Amino acid sequence: MKPDCSNIFSDIPSQLPEELFECILKRDNIHIERIVSRGHVTSEGYWYDQDFDEWVILLQGQAVIVYEQDQVHIALKAGDYLLIPANVKHRVEWTMPEVDTVWLAIHLH
Repeated sequence: MKPDCSNIFSDIPSQLPEELFECILKRDNIHIERIVSRGHVTSEGYWYDQDFDEWVILLQGQAVIVYEQDQVHIALKAGDYLLIPANVKHRVEWTMPEVDTVWLAIHLH
């Protein structure tokens, strides 16, 4: 059996016109993805509203997530992690424009 081994920081395109979402692992009740942002934010007026919990850790860069309810802003730096409960409306308000912000997101279905 050949191990499936890679590096979370490898193969990031030099040009990133849109935020990059890549599936790393998908099983029945868990979905792990790498997200790379470079100044990308959630579209104006759009709120993520997911039917599952999402745990994210910021591996590199900086970002701000905002919750719709009470407009709570959460500033994240490398190493910070956050559990976003199911059906909590949220959006990415800011990511660093000139540095890759690398996220690891775990969706718990």
